Amino acid sequence: MRNLLALALLFLLFFSCKKDDPTPDPPPVSSLYFPPVAGTEWQSLTPSSLGWNESQLNDLYTYLQSKNTKSFMILKNGKIVAERYFGTFTADSLWYWASAGKTMTALLVGIAQQEGLINLNARSSIYLGRGWTSMPIPKEDLITVRHQLTMTTGLDDDLGDDDCTNPSCLVYKADAGSRWAYHNAPYTLLDQVVENATGLSYNAYFQQKIRNVIGMNGLWARSGFNNVYFSNTRSMARFGLLMLNKGKWDQTSILRDTNYFNAQVNSSQTINPAYGYLTWLNGKSTFMAPIFQTVFPGMLVPNAPADMYCALGKNDQKIYVVPSQKLVVIRMGESSGTPALALSGLDNELWGRLRPIIGY
Repeated sequence: MRNLLALALLFLLFFSCKKDDPTPDPPPVSSLYFPPVAGTEWQSLTPSSLGWNESQLNDLYTYLQSKNTKSFMILKNGKIVAERYFGTFTADSLWYWASAGKTMTALLVGIAQQEGLINLNARSSIYLGRGWTSMPIPKEDLITVRHQLTMTTGLDDDLGDDDCTNPSCLVYKADAGSRWAYHNAPYTLLDQVVENATGLSYNAYFQQKIRNVIGMNGLWARSGFNNVYFSNTRSMARFGLLMLNKGKWDQTSILRDTNYFNAQVNSSQTINPAYGYLTWLNGKSTFMAPIFQTVFPGMLVPNAPADMYCALGKNDQKIYVVPSQKLVVIRMGESSGTPALALSGLDNELWGRLRPIIGY
C-alpha cells in the first residue's frame, strides 16, 4: 500500500505542473510592518496599489474555494493584501496546522539552544533517557537533537505507524545521519526534549517564547501520538511574518542566534537539500518527499520563487515565505484532493496561479 501511495504522489508531483525573555534590538532594516501584539488592527494594501492583476486574483478565490480551502491570506511587507474566508469559516475560526507546526517547533528548539538549555550536537538520550528507542545503545547514542531536526535519525519509518513514539516502534534502519526519511515520531519527541531541557510544559514554553510575544492565539493539543497546533488564520500569518523577518518581531529579537536561523532555512544535510530544520526549501536542484526514498530532480515548487521556504502540513496547510518579494502566503483547509501529505499538487498549481497575479 505504501508503494502505491508513493507512486500516486510521484505522478501528481511531477505531472501536475537561562535568559527568559526576548530582548529589544535595534529596528531591523527590512522596513516590514508588524501588527500590534494586542487587538485586531492590521494595516492593509490594495492589490491595485501594487500593480497586481485583480481580475486574476478574483479567479484565484474561485479556484481556492473549489479546492476545499477554508482561509487564504497574502501579506506584502507585513501588510494584508488578500484575506478571504470560505463557507462558514471566519477570521475567528480555529484550524489545525498539521505538520506545518514542525517549522514552529524548529524555531522553539533554536530558542532553547540559544538559552544554553539544549545542545544540538548532544545525543538525544541526554534529554529523553537511555532506551527511548529499541535500538542497541551504541546505535541509539548516534542520534542527536540535530538528527531529529533534520529527519536523519536512521529510525525505520516503514513499520506501519510512523507516528508511534513508543520505544517498540523506534527500530534501527540505518546509522543516524546516513538516511533522510520524513518520520513523525522522532520529530514529535522534540517536544519532550524541550520539556526536559526547560522544565516547562511544551505549551508553556512556546507561549512564553513565541505565541504571546507576537500576538498569536491557539495552543498545542495531543492527537494520538502527535502534538498538533490549532489557531486562527491570522496567527498562522503572524508566524510567517516572524519567519520572514528571521526570528525578529519588529524591534524584539525572539531568536537572536542568526546562525541557527540561517541553518533552519538552508540545506541541513546533503541527502535532501530541500530540507532545513523541519522547514521545506525551494530552489534546490533536487528534493525528496514524504514516503519516498527517491531523489527527484528539480525544484520543490517550480512555479514559486527560488528563495521560498515553507511550513507544509497534511491536507494542504501552508505557510509560504518569500524573502525576495517580502511575501507571506497562508492557506488553511481540507485536502485539495491531491495526496494528503506535506507536499501535494496544490503547491505548484497555486503558485502557477499566483505568479501572473503578483508578476514576479
